[in-house]
Amino acid sequence: MSLSVAVVGATGAVGREMLAVLEQRKFPSASVRAFASPRSAGVKIPFRGGDLTVEPLADGWHKGIDCALLSAGSSISKAVAPVAAEAGTVVIDNSSAFRMTDGVPLIIPEVNADALPARGKGCIVANPNCSTIILLMGITPLHRAFGVERVVVSTYQAASGAGAQAMAALEAETREFVAGGPPRAIAFHEPYAFNLFCHNSTVDAMTGLNGEEQKMIDETHKIWNDPAVRITATCVRVPVMRAHCESVNVTLKNAATLAQVRTSLTAFRGVSIVDDRLTNRFPTPQKASGGDDVLVGRLRADPSQLAPGASPESATRGFDLFLAGDQLRKGAALNAVQIAERMFL
Repeated sequence: MSLSVAVVGATGAVGREMLAVLEQRKFPSASVRAFASPRSAGVKIPFRGGDLTVEPLADGWHKGIDCALLSAGSSISKAVAPVAAEAGTVVIDNSSAFRMTDGVPLIIPEVNADALPARGKGCIVANPNCSTIILLMGITPLHRAFGVERVVVSTYQAASGAGAQAMAALEAETREFVAGGPPRAIAFHEPYAFNLFCHNSTVDAMTGLNGEEQKMIDETHKIWNDPAVRITATCVRVPVMRAHCESVNVTLKNAATLAQVRTSLTAFRGVSIVDDRLTNRFPTPQKASGGDDVLVGRLRADPSQLAPGASPESATRGFDLFLAGDQLRKGAALNAVQIAERMFL
């Protein structure tokens, strides 16, 4: 099968990564077209030994396109995705525009590919939030094997999650600070270099949750089709260029040993175990950057849930783990291309 593919938002950090993933995975496309805003028209992007010339997104852009990967923001997606889908294009959208829309599947291929629509007709498929993808890659094996009752997650989110502008801002602020300059906020509401702060999404005045935290709760319930799972999240922006990390405490429905937990994770496609207690080697953003797998480590029984005097190796319902995943790849571009592979190959 040879397909016509479009990447919308091709000049952004995720859009460029989508093109790189399409090339690396040898996605079978007869043609690939790159679209962006009019100000980016004419930009050349290296692809398959040549260059793609960026085209402006205009009426009728979707004609002849079998599969469109969108990463141009919610407002653009809302304007162009339904029209393209109605015309027969499979639209895989990386924005938040349709994630919680009834009838639009929210997909992590390793987790819920069975929720994908039938092949052969236009549709919209939503790519989950990057933090949700990384979390569910790490705990879905436990949910399948033992059931998950409650999740407590804290995220450490890199600049890549806010796009190329945030990545450039982190570099600029770091250079200025190291040179002796005062802290300066370029891309966010707080200085970024050598700093930590609440995720830059809007904070709900009533609940106290920021938008990223609410997304993780809502999207997990939808993807797992299990609204009974109790979830609480704290999302923090950290001065890391690329790859998010997450500290997770999970309470299982059914007790398991640490060995059983490790076995379930080891067998799950898209997960790699990095868990060496003797040398203190565990998942880090640098280890995850550029990779496809979500790294899982710091595996241990939650001592607050062990019975008094019980061994850490005995069966229990509480476990801690630490995750690291490349936000631009599995958290966005790779997941979108994997959806396309499931839809067409």
